Amino acid sequence: MGAAPDHREDQADEAYRAPSTVVILASERESHVAESELTIQPIYADRATGQTYPDAQTMVNAYLGRFALRAAAAIEPLDSGGYTLVRKGSASVGINVLEDHGVLLFVAPVIRVPATGRESLYRRLLELSFLTTSDAAFAIDHDRDEVVVRSLRRLSGLDYEEFEDLLETVGKVADDWDDTLRAEFGG
Repeated sequence: MGAAPDHREDQADEAYRAPSTVVILASERESHVAESELTIQPIYADRATGQTYPDAQTMVNAYLGRFALRAAAAIEPLDSGGYTLVRKGSASVGINVLEDHGVLLFVAPVIRVPATGRESLYRRLLELSFLTTSDAAFAIDHDRDEVVVRSLRRLSGLDYEEFEDLLETVGKVADDWDDTLRAEFGG
């Protein structure tokens, strides 16, 4: 029986977007904390340069431009939905500005979830996510049945160095671990 086809190349051209809905599960035992109304507007500014931006997409596009210059690479700006794709080694890192949620999401597919040996895979991913992945973590994209590396950061107060670090981290972890995990678990 032959190996399962590798779908990563197809995905490099396909937009890796965040789901449009986010589900938050509540436990039966909840602690209720009084919530104060937030009156503070988000801050879209780079501390190092002092540059301010009118909105999150403009800020992230400026950071993408700086990153492209430093990496000497052509990088597309965010599309109207707040998404772009950046290649880092063998990894394709989707960058999603989720302004309605106030967050920036980096996601890189690693391998398909195998049909067998899932418990061993999940344990390995949890162990790796403890310290090996730095500010990123492995996760399972249920809709695509894929293992991904992801990092989430609040948009307000994000400076360029944090942006670059998160992009580099997600790309490096995905690039470093895709072949190893595929050799160990298939997919």
